[in-house]
Amino acid sequence: MFPLQDNIPSRNPPVATISIIAANCLIFTAELSMPKETLFQVIKTLGIVPSQFTSGAWGANIYVTANSIWPFITSMFLHGSWMHIITNMWMLWIFGDNVEDRMGSFRFFIFYLLCGVFAAIAHIISNIDSAIPTIGASGAIAGVLGAYFLLFPRAQVIVFFPLFIFWPIYYILPAFVYLGIWFLMQFLNGSLSLLSDSEAIEYVAWWAHIGGFVSGIILHRFFIQSYRIRRKPYIDELSTRSAWAR
Repeated sequence: MFPLQDNIPSRNPPVATISIIAANCLIFTAELSMPKETLFQVIKTLGIVPSQFTSGAWGANIYVTANSIWPFITSMFLHGSWMHIITNMWMLWIFGDNVEDRMGSFRFFIFYLLCGVFAAIAHIISNIDSAIPTIGASGAIAGVLGAYFLLFPRAQVIVFFPLFIFWPIYYILPAFVYLGIWFLMQFLNGSLSLLSDSEAIEYVAWWAHIGGFVSGIILHRFFIQSYRIRRKPYIDELSTRSAWAR
């Protein structure tokens, strides 16, 4: 179930959203130019490795602690494959501009980073002994989804179901339905990952998605600007009817 478009236009240019996407794309381009050994070392150094943060040495050594804080930021700007970065950036493009409208560009950027940090913490707590580096913007983007879930619950999202290659299925769903299903899937897979030894399940940071989404729900109210909320909303935001034929 993949989103293609929502029906809430941006009032202002999404400067922060575009900048984040551009930064991720530029960094991924640099990753592609690296030898495999160098790239692995970069991911291991700048990614989140849970076991490094749960060892006694990390908390006891101030120098080690200070230097290992950076992965909480750097990890969310690294991606492991074309599919990884395309899906993440597409989700951010669809939902990020409207949340940025409510917050303003600078506040949105700080909100995005904080959600990514809390997502990383959730991943560490749920994978205490893991030595696998975790990278990607999905935790921070999940925070954006959490904010969108409350700010635009009745927005409409075109969703693509790739059941068959030659028989695509499209639906228009209210945002709260699509994002509610998305969160439920993350929770079910995250719960399964705690009970299963399957590497395919373990290698997806389900609890980072969950932690990011919940942090977005909690934190967004501290970043929205009241004068942006008081403005007359788009008719699209108030209507439960389809707004695609306008």
